[in-house]
Amino acid sequence: MGTSLSVLSFLLVFNSGAFAESSVSFDRKGALPVLSEDIKAPPPAVAGGGAAKSEAPGFCIFNGRSGSPLGAGAAFKTVVGESDVVFSGESHDQMKDHLAQLEALKALGEARGEKIAVGFEMLNMTLQPVLDDYAAGKLSEEEFLLKADWKKEWGFDFKLYKPLFDFVRENGLKALALNLPKKVVSKIARAGLAGLSPEEKQYLPAKVEITKDEAYIKYIRQSFEGHGPSKQPGGSAAGKVRSGTAAGRADKDFLRQYILGKGKKDMGDMFTFENYLAAMCAWNETMGARLADFLNANPGFAGLAVAGSGHVIYNAGIPTSVLSRTDGLRPVSFYPADAAACPAAFPADDAGLADYVWYIDHSSPAAPARSPAH
Repeated sequence: MGTSLSVLSFLLVFNSGAFAESSVSFDRKGALPVLSEDIKAPPPAVAGGGAAKSEAPGFCIFNGRSGSPLGAGAAFKTVVGESDVVFSGESHDQMKDHLAQLEALKALGEARGEKIAVGFEMLNMTLQPVLDDYAAGKLSEEEFLLKADWKKEWGFDFKLYKPLFDFVRENGLKALALNLPKKVVSKIARAGLAGLSPEEKQYLPAKVEITKDEAYIKYIRQSFEGHGPSKQPGGSAAGKVRSGTAAGRADKDFLRQYILGKGKKDMGDMFTFENYLAAMCAWNETMGARLADFLNANPGFAGLAVAGSGHVIYNAGIPTSVLSRTDGLRPVSFYPADAAACPAAFPADDAGLADYVWYIDHSSPAAPARSPAH
């Protein structure tokens, strides 16, 4: 992936165990405990249940290192098809970002058939049995949303994600609940990794590494402080459009709300940045380890991580976590950047956001799309 990181390791040693295809167990033996405390911090749902028009995301994609355009859909399919693990970021409330993820999933499907595992940030790991049943067609959509408590656990309109879930169900793919329960993330932000109870520690992988990537730490600090420059990093025209939008600010606001909890917008001084950073890294490490464990246990499978852009940017979150736990995988990452029009040339200041930067117009989000025909 080309990411250079120097890391500080926190070793949290628990019972070990393999993550089988349909097991909730994660890096340990036995079922995960269900935390009793209710976390009342769902992100805001998409206004009006989605916006008015439906459009494809297009293929305005540039190589994040060389700056060369990727080209038409055929080139995109080649890049994805030759990869073993795909990291596809999103602004959670942007339908076109999810349609871009769907394009990646379809391209991966053409190359790998049914041997694909799709990891969803939207579901915490205790919901793996519910996700298994839904992916296998044993639950209706209504039953799934009820059992997963989607509105509380995630909050964004399910219609945004429905095309992805439909593709999984219709093609017999595996689905993974990647997320760390919100209570654990918030507890780390308050008390650090050392402040977790034995029950809470069972949700974490055996090793949690704290990133030293300077650009990523700057990004996380902006989220912690509840503000940031209108663009980050760089000063390109496309960058200004992307980061100055409500969608760009919402990404950082979402991270802050998920970590600190609802109603903590002006209470950052009650938390240390070190603990906030540890919470973010534990969150990334858990999701990365869940996907890595599956890929290690199931040779021949490819993986797709569906997660917020804050977990993909700079390849410093989930991508680094997966690659540190696997050997020989061919990865690729896509960062969806907000731009009103496709840039004539790759903005130099956007270099390094991911392996590929996908420019998508967020000015008028698309309405939820119907399930694609296969």
